[in-house]
Formats: sequence, C-alpha cells, structure tokens
Amino acid sequence: MAVLLVAAAGAWLGIILSGTVRAQVGPVETGMSLRPAWNGQTVVDASPLGTLTFRTHDAPLRLRIALENIDQERARALLEDPRLTDRLPGVIESDLIDGVRALVIRSLLCAGAGALIAVLMVFRRPRVALLGLLAASVALAGTGVLAVATFRPNSLVEPRYSGLVAAAPSLVGSAESIVTRFESYRSQLTKLVTNVSKLYDTVSTLPLYDADPNSIRVLHVSDIHINPIAWNVIRSLKDQFAVDLIVDTGDISDHGTKAENKFVDEIGRLDVPYVYVRGNHDSMTTQRAVERQKNAIVLDDKTRSVAGLTIYGLGDPRFTPDKSVAVNSDSATLAEFARARLGHVDKPDLIAVHDPDVGKGFSGAAAMILAGHTHDRKTTMLPTGTRMLVQGSTGGAGLRALEHAQPTPVQASVLYFDKETKRLRAWDDITLGGLGEQSVYIQRHVEPNPQRMISPEPTNAPSPTGSVSGTASPKAGSPLWHQGQSSPMLQRSPTEGDRES
Repeated sequence: MAVLLVAAAGAWLGIILSGTVRAQVGPVETGMSLRPAWNGQTVVDASPLGTLTFRTHDAPLRLRIALENIDQERARALLEDPRLTDRLPGVIESDLIDGVRALVIRSLLCAGAGALIAVLMVFRRPRVALLGLLAASVALAGTGVLAVATFRPNSLVEPRYSGLVAAAPSLVGSAESIVTRFESYRSQLTKLVTNVSKLYDTVSTLPLYDADPNSIRVLHVSDIHINPIAWNVIRSLKDQFAVDLIVDTGDISDHGTKAENKFVDEIGRLDVPYVYVRGNHDSMTTQRAVERQKNAIVLDDKTRSVAGLTIYGLGDPRFTPDKSVAVNSDSATLAEFARARLGHVDKPDLIAVHDPDVGKGFSGAAAMILAGHTHDRKTTMLPTGTRMLVQGSTGGAGLRALEHAQPTPVQASVLYFDKETKRLRAWDDITLGGLGEQSVYIQRHVEPNPQRMISPEPTNAPSPTGSVSGTASPKAGSPLWHQGQSSPMLQRSPTEGDRES
C-alpha cells in the first residue's frame, strides 16, 4: 500500500509537471494540458471571455484547451476559399486528435517517470521502484480505458458557460439560429479580417501632417469594449503615424469583471506610454489591471507629464454594469462633478475624461479635452475657447456591433501638438468600416487658431442642479451612479474654423 501511494503521488506530480502541449487546431493556436480531477471534464478556456465546460467522460482527468492566438493568414485562407471552408471540420478534428495524442503520450511518460523516481527516492530499492512503475502503468491504462469507454459525444452540444460567454445562449439563440447567423455573416467575417490589412495599406501611404520633430503625436482611442481587433488597429496606427503616446478615454472592458483583466495585457506590448482614464463600464478591478502594465499611466483626479504634455485625467464616477445603486447622473450633475475638482487642475495642456458631460465641467480649464462614451465622434468648440473631441468606439462598440441595422465603425484619431506651445495644430480622424464594411476613411483637420485665448467659465453662472455624494473613485460592484438618460451635447453652430480643412 505504501508503494502504491508513493507511486500514485509521483505519477500525479509527473502529470502536473508535464506542462502544456502547443497545438495548431485549424486557424487557432491552442495550449493543451491534462490534470487529475475528481470529475472528468473538458474545459475550453477562451480568455478573457470565459470558459466552456463539457462533461465528456467519467475518468478522473481534466483536459484543458486554452485558445491562445489566431493565425490570421490561415483564418483568411479558410474563409476566402470555399473548398478549404468545407474541409474545415475535418481539419479541426484531425488537428485536435493529433494534439490530444501528443498530450497523452507526454503525460504518460511524465507520470511513469514521476512514479519511478518517487518510489526509488523513498524506498531506495530498484525492484520496488519497478513495482511502483508497473502499478502506475496499470492505473494509467485503466484510467485511459475508462475515459474512452465513458466518452459522451453528445456532451459537446451541452456546454456549461462561465464568465462573459455565459450570455452567449441568450445572445445567439437556439442552435438553428446560430447556424443561420453564421452563414449570413460568413462573408462579412471575411471582410472583417481583410479590414486590418486594408488599414495597414492605407495608412502606410498617407503623408503625415508634420514630419519635423517639433510635433507631439497623440493617438486618441476610446470605448474598446474588449474587442480584440482594436489592438490590431492601435498597433497599426501607432507604427504608421509614429505616435508618442496613446490616450484611452475609458470603457476598455464591458462588465468590469476579473475575467476581462487578461484583455488589457496587450497594453504592455505597445511600447509607448498609454494614458488611461476609467469609463463607466470599467471597475476599479479593471483600473488596477491597467495599472499593472509597465507602460500604463492611470489618471484618476491626477496630473502627469507624458511625452512633453501635461495631462490631467479623471475617471468616470459611475459603474453602470451594477444596477443595484441608483444615483442621479444627468448632464448638469456630471458637469458639476467635474467643476468640484477644478482646484486639482493646474493649467494642463490636455484633459482626459470619459463622458463629454463631465468634460463640459472642465470648460476653460485647458485648451483641449478628450472624451468618449457616446460611440459617436464629434468635436465641439466650447464658449470658453476649449475644444472638446469626443471619440467614437475604437472597438466598434464591442458585442453591441450587431445590435443595430448599421454596424458601428471602428474609430480613432491622431492629434498633433506643437512641442513648444503645447497647443493642438491639427488632427486626423481615422474610420474603419464596421462588421461587413470594407471602407477606410481618413479625414484631416487643421486647427484654425491654435493660440486662441482660453477663458474660464463665468463665476456668476447659475449652479447646476443635482449633487454628487460619495468618493470620486467607485469600487467594482459598489457604484456611485447609475447610467441615466444620455443628454445631447452642448453645441453651437459651427464657424468656419470648426469645419475640416
């Protein structure tokens, strides 16, 4: 019994240390691992969206398949060539079997080695060690036979969802509707894959506004909503426009959950400063995940000098995924929330917030305000001389892209600041067509009066109604405000200087 226990412990440790087998399954790069478990199951890890669990067998083993990356070239070839697409199920099945076979062989070898070494170390007798290896081999063979004998193919159509993918059944409906929607969007998915390539081609030939080193280039992104294509767009624009820093005005996540934190790891691979302010879909958990990135600069009622610009940022006071706390969030109250913090703002060159209604409260505090939230890009010259640029959704509104008749476009802007005066000189608006679209538009605007006077808001203006209670930084699951009715932006009739050049 002692030999069997030691051999079992050694085999268990050997399987744990066997590591992960990398396998190409169709266009997807996966990592496969096998672990002892009380309940036999197969887990597909689609981080950061969540996991799918299948009760595929009764043997005490857990097969974990992590989706790590997508080979875009192979995916494009499979989608564009009908013959390859028809073969895709067979290709995936063959690749999956090869990967599992390699995983099983490695796990058996490591388990046998673990049992042999463990028994030899404890009893120091070669014959006893061989007995332990034999016992472990019999146990492993029995486990394998049990797994094959109890394999349930029908379990693959009855997954258990966790994380963000838990909403998948309600989003896509029955199995019949899944097939119908996939067929209708198949051609659109092909176009979506090619959009990134078109963007590369377009921006690589675009003449830059100002090639001399006296320009500070800022890439403004917002409302990514965990859409992975946003990182492709951001990397492309960062390289082609040689930006000095990126400003993200919030809603990088969708629900502010811990499961979404892995998504923000891409920030650390951009190799330029990434200035971030929290959106109403981002929790404090999201903010801390961004803070852990080596090049991230999180501004929440703080001012920092980044790449030659003094930037003040303020996180959104709301966390709207949590509906348990109802607090007034009309436009006047949001503006007053910002005005209450004017004492923290010491003449920055740029202010970053999430909601444009909060931005209005900083009118006159800086020459330039960046915001997002509305998924509708527009620029407004406030009466104080402050220009506010509201960005569209760089993630194409995430999962909301299919909620409307027209897909939400992917949008970002490159702003050019004078290195001496720190004033905006020009900006390029980049728009990539949403799902099913192939268009790429780049519109250039020149600031007509960069050195205009910025006047503070009149002090005798009537105070807005509403009040803000609590702290400025909400905790996940304990929001200060609910998302109220969205109010139209305060705008005046555009002057000649507001129109694009």
